[in-house]
Amino acid sequence: MTDTRFTLSDLDAIVRTRAASGDPGSYTRKLMDKGVSKIAQKVGEEAVEAAIAAVERDREGLTGEAADLLYHLLVLLHAGDVPLDEVMRELARRTGQTGLEEKASRPDT
Repeated sequence: MTDTRFTLSDLDAIVRTRAASGDPGSYTRKLMDKGVSKIAQKVGEEAVEAAIAAVERDREGLTGEAADLLYHLLVLLHAGDVPLDEVMRELARRTGQTGLEEKASRPDT
């Protein structure tokens, strides 16, 4: 296994830079131009593909689909003006209690 120092924060910085660019060859820029609905659709597609790969026990497929999902999710967060740091703070807050406690503390929907 290769050790990597590449982080979600690194990817987030790349997404922010490319989203702000005027580069017509940038996939990130093209997604941003299509808007939140299209980006959300891509997140859903990638999530389903990752789930299918997991059920099929396709390790390589799951790895690739998970990478696609994380990328598209970061683009969606950017388009929704939600900083990754805010999501990370929420995750950190949730780790202070068990998953069942955290779920029980949520307002009913």
